[in-house]
Amino acid sequence: MRIVVVGATGNLGTATLRRLADAPGVTEIVGVARRTPTQTEPPYSGVQWKSIDIGGPSAVAELTHAFTGADAVVHLGWALQPSHDEPAMWRTNVTGTANVLRAAAAATVGHVLAASSVGAYSTGPKHKRVDESWPTGGLPTSHYARHKAVNERAFDRFERENPDVLLTRFRPGLVFQEGAGHEIKGLFLGRLLPTGWLKFVRPPVIPLPAQMIFQAIHASDVGDAFWRAIDRRAPGAFNIAAEPVLDPQLIAQVLGARRAVPVRLLAAKFVVWLTWRLHLQPTPSGWVDIAANVPIMSTARAREVLGWTPTVSSTDALASIVAGLAHNSRTPGSGPLGG
Repeated sequence: MRIVVVGATGNLGTATLRRLADAPGVTEIVGVARRTPTQTEPPYSGVQWKSIDIGGPSAVAELTHAFTGADAVVHLGWALQPSHDEPAMWRTNVTGTANVLRAAAAATVGHVLAASSVGAYSTGPKHKRVDESWPTGGLPTSHYARHKAVNERAFDRFERENPDVLLTRFRPGLVFQEGAGHEIKGLFLGRLLPTGWLKFVRPPVIPLPAQMIFQAIHASDVGDAFWRAIDRRAPGAFNIAAEPVLDPQLIAQVLGARRAVPVRLLAAKFVVWLTWRLHLQPTPSGWVDIAANVPIMSTARAREVLGWTPTVSSTDALASIVAGLAHNSRTPGSGPLGG
């Protein structure tokens, strides 16, 4: 089986490469990235690398060549920065996804799998679980959610226009692994903000809005879900998340604080927005909206159809990224949230 992984040096990419390396019947893995790695250790060893800018003018032709003869294409490419330049992110996230789909159709790939996100969902409930039929309109205040929602419509069109191709889309919660600590620090906190103190000091309290209730998953469990979908040739959408659902008190517990102190959601958004506008940190306030407004997902379909069960709890997944931030851990090439 020949499998091509687009965005293979990202957080989900590295986890998926690790899973595919142990998968029976996989004879060839092709990794696509804008900058191919120079490292030769796992998970990069044994991978054939293609340097392709998926948002570039020649992307469709280059991707079609890379996809030819593939049994499955896994699309994980994504840009989270520069957050002050949405057209630049659109080029990778939306144009790049369209190019991947066009190339997959041109190369007659039989199975396309893509990472969507819980961020693709419209505002939903926190007190009950929603399945994959919940509307995927995104949140207008978040560029990440807007891009994911646009891509969901692209997936819908691809399914209609290519009925002979299996399309699988995964909607994971926030994806963590310790090796992504260095990249998450740079992408969400900024290179200048120190995090090494987390090794020695735990904050007594954590200020968080009460609405900050969301789901998380370890990258390795998402990689396993991708392989299961490939192996079982399972199309459709799948919610992917671990238990328990994270709330302010659980977050405080993982961070070693005594408790979470409630703050107003609007106040938290304003502080994040202002510091982002002043270029003091790189995270726009739309990320606060995602954590506060996306629904809590049911993962029943993934468990039933894929036989999938997470092996790492959400609290341990969160603890892993806290450790990664504390130690500035770096899996070569890894970045958060699947791209």
